[in-house]
Amino acid sequence: MISLEELQLAARNHGLPLEALQQPITPTGLHYLLIHYDIPFVDAGSWTLTVDGAVERPLRLTLEELLARDAVEHAVTMECAGNGRAFLDPHVVSQPWLRDAVGTARWRGAALRSLLDEAGPHADAVDVAFTGLDRGVEAEIEQAYARSVPLDEARRDDVLLAYEMNGAPLLPQHGYPVRLVVPGWYGMTNVKWLSRITVLAEPFDGYQQTRAYRMRADDTDEGTAVQRMVPRSLLVPPGIPEFLTRARTLAAGSCVLRGRAWSGHAPIERVDVSVDGGATWQPARLDPDELGRWAWRGWSSDWDAGPGTWRVGSRARDAAGNEQPLDPTWNVGGYANNAVQWVDVTVA
Repeated sequence: MISLEELQLAARNHGLPLEALQQPITPTGLHYLLIHYDIPFVDAGSWTLTVDGAVERPLRLTLEELLARDAVEHAVTMECAGNGRAFLDPHVVSQPWLRDAVGTARWRGAALRSLLDEAGPHADAVDVAFTGLDRGVEAEIEQAYARSVPLDEARRDDVLLAYEMNGAPLLPQHGYPVRLVVPGWYGMTNVKWLSRITVLAEPFDGYQQTRAYRMRADDTDEGTAVQRMVPRSLLVPPGIPEFLTRARTLAAGSCVLRGRAWSGHAPIERVDVSVDGGATWQPARLDPDELGRWAWRGWSSDWDAGPGTWRVGSRARDAAGNEQPLDPTWNVGGYANNAVQWVDVTVA
């Protein structure tokens, strides 16, 4: 059962309607959204970004100064680490995501690397922490939301301080005026309403790094930090839905199954499709890789749908050999459940 507290979370946040997978770039209003605390409404005229810590030359930039720097743009698929949590058994109490906590947008902003190079990290620097303006309480700890990435990851050319999403300034709920975008990493890494970047000579020990977002087998397990997105393929549900149950009905005959696949570890190499619940699999056609390394890859597969009830699903594999499992693996936080999505379809 979903508790009242989980319903409150579900009402504040939203996923991608899976029929929107037909679009290579997710319209901003359909992109998944997770807000940990409250949305801070920021005055862009007084906003500043501080770069400090283990650096030779601390920086403080206004939005105008950040906008004046060279801009770069990347299409990036972003997914919540809790995507698929609602399918785990035993139930994990948190935002009850189905499989729709994902979206792909064009993010435009300044390269983080240029700011770090200008600030000059010390020789012993190992980590970079990012702090947002959103504040809240977790485990009785009052905190500003903050996450970190290793310094070598932060200095990748494709890591952005984004101020535009799909050609327009960020909306308040997506982190206005500036957010972090780390392609390939789960969504919680991409700190919104960014206010401070701190270079550290030791690993960051904030709550969201050392206690939250960790893969733990049980409550006694220290676990490992959740980082890169594991491979996943999602299918556009074929046919039409029943209003309440979302059960699918499809007319018999030729049908093209479509979907998207992605991985934060390596490019998608293969997608297989099954219409009989995994008894048999057929390779799908991969679309041209037009959006770049960090965006999902489209795929399609022909199906001659005969009368009856069918269980349709897709399974992705990346170039590093990582493949979606058929069954989920439970963990305390309900993270990274990339088990195959099955859609039951009645063909009439």
